[in-house]
Order: sequence, then structure tokens, then C-alpha cells
Amino acid sequence: MSRPSILRTAAWPWFLASLAVLIYAFREAIFIVPADAAQGDAGRIFYYHVPSAMLSLVFPYINFLASLAFLFWRRRDPLKALAADALALSAAEVTLVFTSICLLTGMLWGRATWGIWWTWDERLTSELLLWLLYAAYLTVRRYSATGQTQTIAAVLSVFAAIDVPIVYMSIRWWRTQHPAPVFFGGPDSGMDPSMLPAFVWNIIGWSAWGIFILCFRYALERRRQLAEQEAALDAIEASLEPTQ
Repeated sequence: MSRPSILRTAAWPWFLASLAVLIYAFREAIFIVPADAAQGDAGRIFYYHVPSAMLSLVFPYINFLASLAFLFWRRRDPLKALAADALALSAAEVTLVFTSICLLTGMLWGRATWGIWWTWDERLTSELLLWLLYAAYLTVRRYSATGQTQTIAAVLSVFAAIDVPIVYMSIRWWRTQHPAPVFFGGPDSGMDPSMLPAFVWNIIGWSAWGIFILCFRYALERRRQLAEQEAALDAIEASLEPTQ
């Protein structure tokens, strides 16, 4: 069985499994875990905000590494460069989705807890910058008319990769309004054991969903690239045919 056939065979079971995990995680987070003692039901946003925030800092490095591979292969092996570029584009789209979910759920939590939708906190601002960088990345990919679209986008991915550790370390480097780190934040950090199942299931579910969307978009982009190559070859062959 060829690799595309294996991927197509595995795609639907993976999608259904990730959907089942997300449904189970929703049940855990909304109906099973007790409401937070201090925040009430607003604290349930945590089970969606934190996983999306974590994944918004993972997929940028898939985009970054694929962009580096594109820059390395673009003159040495254009076919490998196209494959790397397809992966970079797919990772950028998934990153923008998770960054958007992170910002929106954070704003909902802030409105319920702080009484405001937004504050120019270092964590929020650096995450917004990450969103803007990937919005710019996809805008360049969609609307740029230059012949260096992929190269310009690859350079943007470098700036996004630099911003990721800033987002992660912001609540450690500065005294921000954002809550302290849940994990590895010091003696008072951590999570009540009753919260762990809902959190872990959401991490697994959203990670599986993100990987599915990444692979799905990669396959679509590769198909588009191959269609463009075939159209270009047909045009060249037509131009070489002798005129009657």
C-alpha cells in the first residue's frame, strides 16, 4: 500500500478518535469537574484556554523548522522545498487557529474575572503579537504578487519563532496581571487532582485535532502544488507542439 493510501486510511479513524476524546473531555470539563472555589463556572474556561495556549506555542516551531527546510532546499532540491513549504503553510494556519482560540477564551475569562475584555499585559500583548505575525504570514501567502512569497513568509516565521519563548517566559520575566504559571511556577503552582482528568483529556483531544488538521491541510496543499506542476507541464508541451 502506498503512503498516500495509508494516510487516507488512517485519516478518518484519527479524526473520529480525536472527536470522541474532545466530546469526553467536554463532558469532564463542564459536567464532572466541580466549579472553581474562587472563580465559579468561569474557571471552566481554563480547560480550553490553557491547552490552546500551549498548542499555540508548539505549532509555530513546526512552521519554523519547515520554513528553514524550504530555505535550505529551494535551490538544492525544489521538489523537497515545495513539500517543506506545504508543511510550513499548514502549520501556520493551525497556529493561527489555536492563537485565536487562546485570545478569545482569555478575553472571555478576563471579562468574567477582571471585569474587562482586554489589558495590555505582557503575556496578552506578546500572544497578540504572535497572532499578528501569523495573520501577516497568511496574508503574504494569499495576496503577495512577488515571486518571493514563500521566502518572505519564511522570514516572518523566524520572527514568530523568536516571539514564542517571549510569550512563554513573559509571566516569569515580568510581574504581569496574567495569573502565575500553573505548572513549574514555584511552590504554590500546580493543579488540584480533581482537575487533572479534564485538563489531560482536553490536551490530548485538541492535540489530536490539531495534528489531523495539519495533515489534512498539508495533503490539500500538496495536491494543489502537484496540480499546478501538471498544468505548467501541459502548457510547456502545448507550446512545443508544431503549429499546423
